[in-house]
Amino acid sequence: MTIGDNYQHSFQFSQEDVIRFAEVSGDNNPLHLDAEFAATTPFKKPIIHGILGASIFSNVIGTKFPGAGSVYVKQSLEFLRPMFVDVAYEARFEVLSVNADKHTAEISTEIIDAQTKKVTTRGVAAVMNKEHF
Repeated sequence: MTIGDNYQHSFQFSQEDVIRFAEVSGDNNPLHLDAEFAATTPFKKPIIHGILGASIFSNVIGTKFPGAGSVYVKQSLEFLRPMFVDVAYEARFEVLSVNADKHTAEISTEIIDAQTKKVTTRGVAAVMNKEHF
């Protein structure tokens, strides 16, 4: 992989995904699970856990770009807009830098709402992979 290489991945989460994430993580904030409570918030409906949304980065980095053998070293995150269930999103990745001696790279990570084209989440991942960098 070289600087500028990029990858896109379309996805969406269901309410069942949110419920399962709440069970596994223990984050049962009613903002994610209770439509009546969420209606009283600025979002007006339940939102996806920010970390659940960002988990797509781990999915792609570990299985697709760069793929198997990748080790997550670091990830910065900014949660810019809420994410909602049953909405189409696109995760975008671009190699920003490569250190061939250490087999590492910095990869920009971003989630875009497929309809509005607005960025919901962004950051930078540091990844080690001996076969790709």
